[in-house]
Amino acid sequence: MLGLKLPTDPRWVNIVEKNIEEILTDHAYCEQKATSTAISLIVSFPEYTDLVKEMTALVKEEISHFKMVHDKIIERGWVLGRDRKDDYVIALHKFFPKGGSRTTQLVHRLLYAALIEARSCERFRLLSEELKDQELANFYRNLMVSEANHYTMFLGFARQYGNREEVDKKWQALLDYEADIMKDLSKKETVHG
Repeated sequence: MLGLKLPTDPRWVNIVEKNIEEILTDHAYCEQKATSTAISLIVSFPEYTDLVKEMTALVKEEISHFKMVHDKIIERGWVLGRDRKDDYVIALHKFFPKGGSRTTQLVHRLLYAALIEARSCERFRLLSEELKDQELANFYRNLMVSEANHYTMFLGFARQYGNREEVDKKWQALLDYEADIMKDLSKKETVHG
């Protein structure tokens, strides 16, 4: 359903289980960055009314997810650690050339967001199925559904605002590129790493 070309190695969950505090901190910042992305799309493309409406709703949802993850951190007696760079997102954002028309820039940003949400959804599914900690497994099962909805929303907007055939070609090329990135990841207790 997600279209990802390279699934995450299930052994990644073993790495996560050795440091739950680290994955929760990284996850909290992923939710914060998702909130920032939605705000940035509103600020950059205010003339797209449908997009602005959906991004406004997404800001509320993503910040509520941040709070949920932060609450899990506090419940376990930890504090939110510092943000780290996300090697996956940094590498992903090198795919499309900079510049182009406003529409091209929008489509590229929407495709990046769709793919990040798709990979997050896939990772949350894995955590929901493989984590020994049943409370966290259930937590990730619930979040997985939201991430799938976000992925389809971003991809739908890209197809709505761009030329459908061209957008689909770019999407497939981005999926291929992302599979290459993933070959070197799944070695850290981070959502995308």
